[in-house]
Amino acid sequence: QVQLVESGGGSAQAGGSLRLSCAASGYTYRGRCMAWFRQAPGKEREEVARIYTSSDRTNYKDSVKGRFTISQDINKNTLYLQMNSLKPEDTAVYYCAAPASSVYCQDDYWGQGTQVTVSS
Repeated sequence: QVQLVESGGGSAQAGGSLRLSCAASGYTYRGRCMAWFRQAPGKEREEVARIYTSSDRTNYKDSVKGRFTISQDINKNTLYLQMNSLKPEDTAVYYCAAPASSVYCQDDYWGQGTQVTVSS
């Protein structure tokens, strides 16, 4: 059974940093397309960052470019999101997502989410 577990959320001041982790069990990140999403109260879930683990190619939402970094540790089967220069508008529940297959990039599996709160 595939399980994705996020951790590392919490509270931070504007300008601060947090590092989120997404540990997988029953699943391997190798060769997969992984992503971080977030959902703020009253808003739709949005993609924040994506990594193609076979090439390390990454994509970012414009508003987080230069501040957030998505990365992976294949040996630990863990996905990360380093968040620097945090802003109050980054406040949301953050989720990691993964595909069921290495053949396509689709968000089939989801973690339970971790809350990030940024105060001004």
